[in-house]
Amino acid sequence: MTLEQNVTDKINHWLNGNYDDETKAEIRKMMDAGQETELTDAFYKDLEFGTGGLRGIMGVGANRVNKYTFGAATQGFSNHLKKQYPDQDIKVAIAYDCRNNSDTLAMMVAEVFSANGIYVYFFSSLRPTPELSYAVRELGCQGGVVLTASHNPKEYNGYKAYGPDGGQLVPPHDKSVMNEVRAITDVSDIKFGGSHDNIEKIDSAIDDKYLDELVALSISKDAIQRQKDMKIVFSPIHGTGGVLVPPVLKKFGFENVILVEEQMEYNGDFPTVVYPNPEEEEALSMALAKAKATGADLVMATDPDADRVGIAVRNTDGEIVLLNGNQAAVLLIHYMLTAWEKANKLDGNQYVVKTIVTTYLIDKIAESKGVECHNTLTGFKWIGELMTALEGKKTFIAGGEESYGYLVGEHARDKDAIVSCAMIAEMAAYYKDQDSSLYEALVGIYEEYGFYKEKLVAITKKGKAGAEEIQAMLAKYRSNPPQELGGSKVVTIKDYKSGVSKDLQSGEETKIDLPSSNVLQFFTADGSIISARPSGTEPKIKFYCSVKEELDNAESFAKTEQELDGKLERIMEELTAG
Repeated sequence: MTLEQNVTDKINHWLNGNYDDETKAEIRKMMDAGQETELTDAFYKDLEFGTGGLRGIMGVGANRVNKYTFGAATQGFSNHLKKQYPDQDIKVAIAYDCRNNSDTLAMMVAEVFSANGIYVYFFSSLRPTPELSYAVRELGCQGGVVLTASHNPKEYNGYKAYGPDGGQLVPPHDKSVMNEVRAITDVSDIKFGGSHDNIEKIDSAIDDKYLDELVALSISKDAIQRQKDMKIVFSPIHGTGGVLVPPVLKKFGFENVILVEEQMEYNGDFPTVVYPNPEEEEALSMALAKAKATGADLVMATDPDADRVGIAVRNTDGEIVLLNGNQAAVLLIHYMLTAWEKANKLDGNQYVVKTIVTTYLIDKIAESKGVECHNTLTGFKWIGELMTALEGKKTFIAGGEESYGYLVGEHARDKDAIVSCAMIAEMAAYYKDQDSSLYEALVGIYEEYGFYKEKLVAITKKGKAGAEEIQAMLAKYRSNPPQELGGSKVVTIKDYKSGVSKDLQSGEETKIDLPSSNVLQFFTADGSIISARPSGTEPKIKFYCSVKEELDNAESFAKTEQELDGKLERIMEELTAG
């Protein structure tokens, strides 16, 4: 074999180092089979602990998910916690989803923490990510870990690290942990085989408290009671939503929940879908078929770690249609704000949160209710950080992002598909109780506030050359920004990298009060907003495009939607030309 020297050196280090015999045998097997590509991919670099933790393909090697890479991450996290809290008894909580090897890897992570003198609260069977966030807060932990690769393909697993507020790590703590992980240069630095006396199982005790918190958020109990037989189809797509979504729907009062039994099996191979991603129609195909067969009003499906939910509803023709993440967020936040308004609970001290690439229809709704709407950078960790900063000063009602993640209530600091499923079902019951539906409610919102239509376009540019091309595209937009998009003049450009918002008509520049991020936004005179950013996890550049038009009445919905779709297409063609 003709492997590059750095790959050969890494392989020899693993073969001669203090790694277990099974790992060494697997490496030799790959060498004997002449698997040069696989060996290179597995050893050409170290799997990097980034701002969101680790995520990668499972297998042997420095660039793979295994006990050694996760062990190094845990040792680094332990070292950070011990420096951060030198005079405290440190506690962490650990959960994992349905991914293959997650249970054994999670116990290994628990043992490394315990070997470092850190007390571990351990979910001994799979649990949703938002429950881990809740557990960190409820149990007064200094940190937490959940093993998940979200909706990645079955070959992947991941490691997400949480701070004491129950939110994913944010600056400067994420950088501190990253530095500590990089400092682990040898397997002997990792303290494996900790004491099980330092590990406490927490399963049902936390389940009950968590579910009670969610049930307390219900605001339309009477409507649910009258519509308790409303047919709801639910699928966890083989993941952790199956643990708590059926119980929370039952506790809310729903008695006709139809489960997609084939997908209730916890299985890291995700045998019934191509990808376990509720943003994709294919992943919901079995649930949609079940809804058609049973005449259900609502379809909900959660991703493997149950922090995202995809939904489908019946339109005015009785057809089941998928709603996108922006539409679901609009419905949920509008419902919550309207309920608070009717209960005379809005006093100017409440707020909602969304990300800068999520529909600005939410801003308009919040403004009409006299409620602050904060915009954060992309990623729910920034929403969680803001919630923690405002805790005890202002009341968080709800938040969300276009990528199918929402949160209602202050019990967690991450997107929560468990509470989202409960509140979406409650919404459906509320509107059905008024002889309406979620679909009609959405059209009604468009009539009142304007018809906002969004589209995400992601262009893949692989490899080193692709990464350079993405940077070149963004540099071009900065040096030679579009003057017009979709036939409307660009009036404002926000550059989150430089932190400057420029009004092109007056020339006035204002500071953007957010951390620096490689995002550009173009605002046009007719209200279109186009955002461009490189993906943080994939070799892609993403364009988030939002257009709007007045909707005179429900009858003109289809015609207006067609016009908006045409405008979206024109804008994307203009942006990506050349």
